[in-house]
Amino acid sequence: ESLHMSILKSAAFATIPWIFASLADLLIGGFLVDYLIGRGLDETKVRKTAIACGMSAGLAVFGAGEGFVLQSRIGNSPWTVLAEGVSRTVGISIGVATFAVSASVLLAWWPLRQRPGLGTLANAVVIAGALQATAHWLPAARNFSSGATYAVAGTLFVGLGSGMYLTTGLGPGPRDGLMTSLHTRTGFPVARIRLAIEVTVLAAGWLLGGKTGLGTVIFALLVPRAVAWGLALVAAVARWTTRK
Repeated sequence: ESLHMSILKSAAFATIPWIFASLADLLIGGFLVDYLIGRGLDETKVRKTAIACGMSAGLAVFGAGEGFVLQSRIGNSPWTVLAEGVSRTVGISIGVATFAVSASVLLAWWPLRQRPGLGTLANAVVIAGALQATAHWLPAARNFSSGATYAVAGTLFVGLGSGMYLTTGLGPGPRDGLMTSLHTRTGFPVARIRLAIEVTVLAAGWLLGGKTGLGTVIFALLVPRAVAWGLALVAAVARWTTRK
């Protein structure tokens, strides 16, 4: 049975992914790379490894953010609504359902002739794993206030993780790749395609029993700004570590 939490404990738990992301950005993105290169290791290999590690850290923060929104118990992000609906319908864990949804989206790439990259495959695996781990270890919100705290914090983590992941350039995630492929093939604006996909996914998830509510609204309204903040933060950290 889930352990319930006060709003203060919820806020304290919400700082963990932020601390992890900040340390990963500072250590992997700057000091550690310079140290290893200074020790005589191959610069190209060090930088490629650092990019891959940064990508994995970003995806883990993204998945943890989705887990926070899930544990808010006041509504999920659209794709997690679908994953939760699949989870309840089929009788599998939320992590496995999330991976299955991502794999299904990847199958839709084939007729669109979109090629996955390393980041695409890592996206499907790491986000599902981080979401499952967060849902398992993070106590569910006790009341509406702590639920709202979870939802806001989780959305901010999704934005931060997106900033860390997108800047690596190792390939789009399954959902973003589908969106851009449809844009290329149809010529329709990206915003309209994204809206159509999100509404379709949300409706399907709701019909399957996925949780919608205020958390869904918070995510939809806040996530564009959160991603912009995440990208700006990663850029600022990169400039700072370069100066050092």
